[in-house]
Amino acid sequence: MKRQELISRLEQNGCVLIRHGGRHDWYQNARTGACQPIPRHREIKDHLARHILRKLKD
Repeated sequence: MKRQELISRLEQNGCVLIRHGGRHDWYQNARTGACQPIPRHREIKDHLARHILRKLKD
């Protein structure tokens, strides 16, 4: 999955960028308070993308 596609899905679910890290950006679901790092690769493996979306889902 493309990184931009993952970020747009996260933002549709109500997630916001908390901070930029060294190799990852941290996103948080504003409703649940759950946080997850998002790698800065152009392509993110589907398994990892599903895991991130599941963790940051309502």
